[in-house]
Amino acid sequence: MTKEAVHLTTDVLVVGAGAAGMYAAVSAARGGADVVLVDKSLIGRGGATIMAQMTVAAAVGHEAPDDWTRHYEDTIAAGRGLCDERLAAILCEEAVDRILELDEWKVGWARENGHMKQVTAPGHSVPRCVYVDFLNTGPSVARCLRGRVAQTDGIARISGVAIVDLVVRDGAVSGAVGFNLEDGAPVTIAANAVVLAGGGLTGIYRRNSASANMGGHAYALALRAGAELIDMEFVQFFPIGHLAPRLVGMDPIMWDPFRYKLGGRLLNGDFEEFIHNYGAEDSGKYTAPRDVTSFAIVRENEAGRGSPHGGAWLSFEHVPETELRAAFGPVIEKLLANGIDLTKQAIEVSPIAHYHMGGVRVDERMETNVAGLYAAGEAVGGANGANRLSGNALPEAFVFGERAGRFAAADVRGQTPAWAARDASAALATLAARSDGRTETSPDAYTHHAIAAELRALMWEKVGLIRTDDSLGTALSRIRELQSELEAAPAAGAAAYDMSLADWFDLRDSLQTAEAVTLAARSRRESRGAHWREDFQETDPALEENQTVALSADGMVTGWQPVGRR
Repeated sequence: MTKEAVHLTTDVLVVGAGAAGMYAAVSAARGGADVVLVDKSLIGRGGATIMAQMTVAAAVGHEAPDDWTRHYEDTIAAGRGLCDERLAAILCEEAVDRILELDEWKVGWARENGHMKQVTAPGHSVPRCVYVDFLNTGPSVARCLRGRVAQTDGIARISGVAIVDLVVRDGAVSGAVGFNLEDGAPVTIAANAVVLAGGGLTGIYRRNSASANMGGHAYALALRAGAELIDMEFVQFFPIGHLAPRLVGMDPIMWDPFRYKLGGRLLNGDFEEFIHNYGAEDSGKYTAPRDVTSFAIVRENEAGRGSPHGGAWLSFEHVPETELRAAFGPVIEKLLANGIDLTKQAIEVSPIAHYHMGGVRVDERMETNVAGLYAAGEAVGGANGANRLSGNALPEAFVFGERAGRFAAADVRGQTPAWAARDASAALATLAARSDGRTETSPDAYTHHAIAAELRALMWEKVGLIRTDDSLGTALSRIRELQSELEAAPAAGAAAYDMSLADWFDLRDSLQTAEAVTLAARSRRESRGAHWREDFQETDPALEENQTVALSADGMVTGWQPVGRR
């Protein structure tokens, strides 16, 4: 039998506790709001932030003369004509304030001779990216923000609760419904504002750099609440994800900072540099944009010039061992334990799903078309257009998180949550239906695993780097069949620590998000940025518009709108 719901009331509910969510919570609290910060993982220890390695783009100008407008120009150029210029300008201008604020909070930005050290990342015109160290910038940021959240009055932190639906009343958000992962007990939260900061979707791809909980949950929550999504077709593939030899206990995208710091050479199967054959200059400096590099690796393999496992070679053999050890430090020993000696061998790399440019459509205040519903971080779409500039992910989390929390607090100050239990009845009924009636022989765990595995394979093979109308149509049909199969799967039960219940709701969100990506990709009949159509290889000037996705009475629909201009 379903347990009685635990009910909470707050001014602002923040869903997701990575950098964007923690910054939103701090910002809302210092704006005078009571805040509930909820995450199905541990606060500040899940999501993408803690996995981030090095670069954080901001025009602080400590390494070379710089200005936020130059950062903006580089961001717009990377976005291939689709950046919402208003959001991009906010990101670039306010990134400076957020980096300086984090510096005051003792995040530990690397320094030299009294100034912050900055490096040049792909697509940037000057050395602009600050960092803590080569591999631990994300963990340092997460630690800093966890401390700030703990020190800020008015923030209630709740780990281990999965939010499964938002509650909307008269076109405005009024709270959320979830459940406690420990015992399956329902949880309802009344709030006049909700900030979605639940990250991206790359976990729906077979080969990905995502944490376990990046399955598109924020997008699905927004859709079902009536919000619009934007630019869902643009999934960024990190070009040099580790491929071979086997690497255990290390991040597959660890090579990024070392390559542009040390000039690692990217070579095809003939051990020749090749990026210059695809319209970009690289030559050991790692300045080519990620979309160009990813497609170049795929094309070299199609031409029979790939590395043995289907990627490209990344070589540091030309770098003196003293420099390697100075840069990699103890990582060198970890690599040696994996049988990798960078002084004597190249490693194989290939594209890996890494980031999502699209997301929830918001205005400059980070508010959606649903009153009281905001988004932050990778959950937001629009600022990055068709291709994200390297180093913009963490500042996007900081800037959009701070703004979402600030405006949410201002909008709800002094209000009483407009909660009515009947508004949550549909979501609670769905939760109850999935929690009741389990039998000892219910094959739910197997069913969920099989659906998840097929979805990841389907997205990788049919909605990956190279797309066609046939591949996208096949994927779309199968995704919808999988949605029906999931609906028909046996009830999961609500036993203590029974993750089958969480798996069912996670899969519901992932399938809905996958449908949005695939539908949008099929509708965009051109190639642009991270979206490559084999059957429409040219960029069409007439399609320099943003594509939206929404739910209607007849299902998921797409639309077009002019790009936001300043």
